[in-house]
Amino acid sequence: METLWIVINVLVLLLLIGILYWMQKKHYSFTKRVFAGLGLGVLFGAILQFIYSADSDIIAKSSQWFNLVGYGYVRLLQMMVIPLIMVSIISAIMNLKGGRNLGKMSGLIIAVLILTTGVAASVGIATTLTFDLSAENIQAGAAEHEQGALLEEKLGDVKEQTLPQQILEFIPSNPFADMTGARRSSTIAVVIFSAFIGIAVLGIDRKYPEQAETFRGMVRALYAVVMRIVTLILRLTPYGILALMAKTIAGTDLQVILDLVDFVLASYVALIVMFIIHLILLSLFGFNPMIYVRKALPVLTFAFTSRSSAASIPLIVQTQNKKLGVQEGIANLSASLGATMGQNGCAGIYPAMLAVMIAPTAGINPLDWTFILTLIVVVMISSFGVAGVGGGATFASLIVLSTMNLPVALAGLLISVEPLIDMGRTALNVNGSITAGLVTGKVMKEVNTDVYKDRNQDIDVMQT
Repeated sequence: METLWIVINVLVLLLLIGILYWMQKKHYSFTKRVFAGLGLGVLFGAILQFIYSADSDIIAKSSQWFNLVGYGYVRLLQMMVIPLIMVSIISAIMNLKGGRNLGKMSGLIIAVLILTTGVAASVGIATTLTFDLSAENIQAGAAEHEQGALLEEKLGDVKEQTLPQQILEFIPSNPFADMTGARRSSTIAVVIFSAFIGIAVLGIDRKYPEQAETFRGMVRALYAVVMRIVTLILRLTPYGILALMAKTIAGTDLQVILDLVDFVLASYVALIVMFIIHLILLSLFGFNPMIYVRKALPVLTFAFTSRSSAASIPLIVQTQNKKLGVQEGIANLSASLGATMGQNGCAGIYPAMLAVMIAPTAGINPLDWTFILTLIVVVMISSFGVAGVGGGATFASLIVLSTMNLPVALAGLLISVEPLIDMGRTALNVNGSITAGLVTGKVMKEVNTDVYKDRNQDIDVMQT
């Protein structure tokens, strides 16, 4: 009987996929299909939880089939991250009229990412104090204690590396290994390697222009192929969001959320406040925030459901370039750097909130200005090299808590709501990357305002 119910659940998912396919055939816009996928996924997941229960075997086994669509899509996007970064950055740099713009471009993007992370930490601290959150008030069960022990184990690896050693990790020693994602800092290592190739082409231009032009032709051809593959994969976004959302809602234990509702609420208040700060920043640089929200929502929705900043890179690049008018090189750099450093949600708000909550258990007054200022600086510095995949926030928290001499095991108390919070954090990370790209593009006069203002621009350039 259990098998029958699993089959029925899978058939219903296929029916919903059929509805989205019909919408595609009827030429509904990409944005409308993404939100249709989100809505159908939430509805289907809620119905599944109502009929069965979050911890039901039927839900668990049905979710394995849903993962073929949801995480299958995420894997396809991850497959294209490294090729897209490489060809895009090489192409962008080799077409620069001199290498000076590269340093300015990179510096601006990193500055925006790190400074907004500092602001995010401040927002996290203020929100935690406003809600009067403390780790002392959270009840721990077996799962929480187990997670705390795992965090203390991981701390050993983190403590072994000093900050200079962590920064040294960014520099590639074997770029081919980094192309396989072998290290936590592989993405940024590939960015650096690709930048060297682009700069080398600019140097060859002066002595061997024919060879440089031959290489340019090869990169242009490769770029066209990679972008075509990305376009094909992005067509699957509504289906991926449908499956990811159905699985998430069906498997979320509402009682656990209610037990930690103060922390969940405070976290989302902080995330929303930081999102508004991003919009204010964009407004100061002359961007209409309403147009921005409308155009960025599909990629933010994907980031929310997938919980992966790295997997969002192809969507971030396409959204910035095709819908917001940001020059391709800036779009790629901001997406790539934003997935590995300065993540406002995972490396900014979350570690700051944890530190303030845990401080009283170590006899530290969280209202002490010395503690607050030190925490903000530590958060900004530690935000370098946070991997853009699930678990990046945990890694950032370990660094921050250990640097502040706070017990890391208490961070395990929040394991039960971690996935729910991580969805919002990832969306904010991605929003920060796009904000960095737009601000940098504006400063360098590399934003096509006509594309930005065109309300009809959509990633449905995919229909070509």
